[in-house]
Amino acid sequence: VQLQASGGGLVQAGGSLRLSCAASGRAISNYYMGWFRQAPGRERELVASSGGSPYYADSVKGRFTISRDNAKNTVYLQMNSLKPEDTAVYYCAADLRTVRRDLASIDYWGQGTQVTVSS
Repeated sequence: VQLQASGGGLVQAGGSLRLSCAASGRAISNYYMGWFRQAPGRERELVASSGGSPYYADSVKGRFTISRDNAKNTVYLQMNSLKPEDTAVYYCAADLRTVRRDLASIDYWGQGTQVTVSS
């Protein structure tokens, strides 16, 4: 599976962005999909996942929504009420089992897309 993330950018605090992750090679309907982020000097963390029950990190609950369009083979992350602490490089990932696992074990990663939230 090849994953192509897009949609990042610079936004003011309180604003919104929608990230997209377009997949090719395999149908994402067979995969658990996730969005991760990594801020400078910090470890990569799971933000949201789709597959089974949706998962959201506590820091984004109520503000971020993960969704997928199987027909377009694309996963989205709608980010509302953005905060400066949401600034990070965001990555999408896919795994046949779960994305809630050791990062090195996850099957596929997309390239990152930068999200910068100004105060």
